[in-house]
Amino acid sequence: MTSVITPVTDQLTLSGLARRDGIEFIMATFTTMTGRPCSKLVPICAAPDLEAGRMGFAGFAAGAIGQEPGDGDLVVIPDLTSYTPLHFIKRGLALVHCDPQLNGHPHPFAPRQILRAQVARAAALGFDLQVGAEIEYFLVEKGQGWEIAVADQTDTALQPCYDARGLIRQFDHLTDVSRAMESLGWQPYASDHEDANGQFEQNFAYDRALVTADRVITARYIIRMLAEKRGMTATFMPKPFMDRTGNGLHMHMSLWDRAGANAFRGVGGPDNPYALSDQALGYVAGLLDHAPGLMAVLNPTVNSYKRTAALSTASGATWTPRYASYGGDDRGVMVRVPDNNRVEIRVGDGSACSYLAMAACLGAGLDGIGRGLHPGPAGADHHAGRPALARTLLDAVEAFEDDAVVRAVFDSVDPAAQVSQYYGTLKRNEFYAWHDAISTWEIERYLTA
Repeated sequence: MTSVITPVTDQLTLSGLARRDGIEFIMATFTTMTGRPCSKLVPICAAPDLEAGRMGFAGFAAGAIGQEPGDGDLVVIPDLTSYTPLHFIKRGLALVHCDPQLNGHPHPFAPRQILRAQVARAAALGFDLQVGAEIEYFLVEKGQGWEIAVADQTDTALQPCYDARGLIRQFDHLTDVSRAMESLGWQPYASDHEDANGQFEQNFAYDRALVTADRVITARYIIRMLAEKRGMTATFMPKPFMDRTGNGLHMHMSLWDRAGANAFRGVGGPDNPYALSDQALGYVAGLLDHAPGLMAVLNPTVNSYKRTAALSTASGATWTPRYASYGGDDRGVMVRVPDNNRVEIRVGDGSACSYLAMAACLGAGLDGIGRGLHPGPAGADHHAGRPALARTLLDAVEAFEDDAVVRAVFDSVDPAAQVSQYYGTLKRNEFYAWHDAISTWEIERYLTA
C-alpha cells in the first residue's frame, strides 16, 4: 500500500507533486453532463503546459459537453487539490480533475463549473456544503452479447445484504479498493454486501461538495479498473437486474456556517422531532418542493425509472422512494434524516453525474431556505399535496423544464448559453432513442398477438 498523500500547498506545482510521488503520466480529466470522465494522458514533461492552459480537447468528440464540430477547443485547467496518485492501477500514474474553459472563460456546460457556481452562491449566503456519498455497484461477468451474470456464481442467498460469506468471497477486490482509498487520505470506513446478489457498497468520509463530487468520479474509475484486473465488470447502472435492488447514489448533505459550525443542528420539539435547525428544515422543504424537477438530474437515464418505479424485488424491498417525502429511519422516503447533523437524499442513482446532482440539490435546498419553507409532517405516508415522483425519464424531463429553480442551477455559469435547454433536449432525445428501439418485451407481447 502506498503512503497517504500529503495535502496540496500553494507552493507545489503539478510537476512538483508528480516528481514527489514518482508519477510519470497524469490523466488530465474532465466530466461531461452524463458523468462520463474524459482524459488525456500527459507525460510529466508536459505538465507545465497543462498547468498553463495549453492542453485542449475537441469537445464535440467527448460527448455531452455543449459543443459542435466547428467549435473551438476546450482548454482544461487542472485543480491541484484534486491530484490523485493511482499507483494501484498503474505504477507511475496519477489523475487530476480539470475545469474546462472556452476562450478564457469557464465553460458553462461543464458539470464541475456548474457545481462551482452553486458552491460560490452558497458561500455568499454564508454556507459551505458538506457531502458524503454512498457508492453502490454490482460485480458481474459479461456473457454473449449483452448478457450479464453475477461474478460470484455462489452468491445466491435470498437475503444477501451484509452476508458474511458473499462479502469475504469478494475480499480481495473490496480490500484493494479500500486500501486505495486509504492511501489517498479519503478515510474509508466500510465495505458491505448490499441487498442484491452481486451488489456492494463502499464508503469514505464526507468532505466539501466539490471534493466529494471529484471523489465519486474517481472512485467509480478505481472500482471499475480494479474489478477488470480480476476479470469482472463493475457496473453502477441503476437497474441491471429486474428482480433485484438497484444501484443508488445516496448523498448525505449538511450546510456549515462561516464559523465552521454545522448549521443543520437545531433543538427538538413537538413540531421538530428530528431537532433540525430552521435552515435544515428549509433545505429539506426545498428538496421536496423541487423533487419532480430534480428527478431528471438525480435519475438521468431511461433505466433509472426501472429502479424508482419497481414494485418488488427478490429480497422483499426496493429501498427507493415513490413520493416526495421525508422522515427518520424509514429508508423508503426521498429525504431521510439520520440525525440532526445531516439529511440523506435517497432517490439518486448510480447513473447520476455527481457534480450536477449536488449542484441541483444545493440549488433546491437554498431556495427552500430563502423562501422560509417547512417540509410539513414526516413519514413516507405524509406526501399529500406533493406529486408522485416521475415514472419515466420523459416525465422527469418535462418536470425539469417546468422548474425554474433547478433550471437556473444549470444556467448559473452563463445564462445566455441556455445549458438547461441543452440538458432537457439531451435527455428527451435519450428517451426517444430508447422508445424507437424494438425490445424483446415487444416481440414477446405483440409478435403473434
